[in-house]
Amino acid sequence: MYARRLCAPSHIQRQCASRLGPLQRRWAQVEDVRFLVTHHHSDRVAEKYRDKLQRKAREEGLQSVEELKAVYKGRAQRQPPFDPSSYGRAASPFPPPPPAPSPVTSHGRSPTSSTSPSSNPPGLKSLSSYLDLEKTLELPPKEIEYIWRLRHASSPTSLCAVLQSETYNRISRTARRHPQFILPLPREGSAGAEIHFLQWSFPSPDTVTVVFTHLAEYKLRGEFSQPHTTITMHTELLQEKELVLMQGQVVEGRGVSVEDAKLLVLCLQRFYGINQERGSRRQKLLEMFSEGNTAFRIEELVEEAEKIV
Repeated sequence: MYARRLCAPSHIQRQCASRLGPLQRRWAQVEDVRFLVTHHHSDRVAEKYRDKLQRKAREEGLQSVEELKAVYKGRAQRQPPFDPSSYGRAASPFPPPPPAPSPVTSHGRSPTSSTSPSSNPPGLKSLSSYLDLEKTLELPPKEIEYIWRLRHASSPTSLCAVLQSETYNRISRTARRHPQFILPLPREGSAGAEIHFLQWSFPSPDTVTVVFTHLAEYKLRGEFSQPHTTITMHTELLQEKELVLMQGQVVEGRGVSVEDAKLLVLCLQRFYGINQERGSRRQKLLEMFSEGNTAFRIEELVEEAEKIV
């Protein structure tokens, strides 16, 4: 389950900046895919289905389609009014966030993580699946970073990074308040940006995951949609080495390249790793999205994303 279910190093930022530069002007034209309204001409619909309506009227012992309409109109008026509050965040086009995770310490870990062994759910790998933790703890941070990058260098669809504790703690705190969000991704050869949905989860004390999915697919299939990129952050070294090791995987054939995924990771870092005084607008966008505020606008999100590079 969690296999379905991020700070980028400087070289990723430079690659993403060079990729995004010539595409910025096209970002001004964005189609808001959150809402789709279909209009039908009532007379045309009535004419198209008049035979069926007449047959239905006869089955119910009525003389005409007009009588059938009057009967059903009366039934509709007797129905109780729709109560949005019974559906939670009904005003928002997105589902509510998952339950709030357990409290965290100043290091971004739960109170029990330092004393309890890692117990990841089935299918979710811990850091010990990649490294010998006992030997790794004996190494200096620079050497750990080198080994971690080398460990993932051979896979063409993998992502990896090493986060400093200050950066990770800032991202983690924001992620717990805003576990869902959307990010724009420019598309070469098209006017506008493609929107991607992201969702954070905290499946174990030492593991944090974030998955990226095409927003259009998520709106269509919901929890059954297939993510194109999965990111995992391992916090086992956070207290001793003040490092968090990140690794990710891009699924081939789902419309997103590794370079696209790097850009999404960069945008995620800049929205979730913000400083309060410098990122007030980004923080406001996160808050509006989490609240389901109808004032949230994709155009404003894209404009803010342009400032990242």
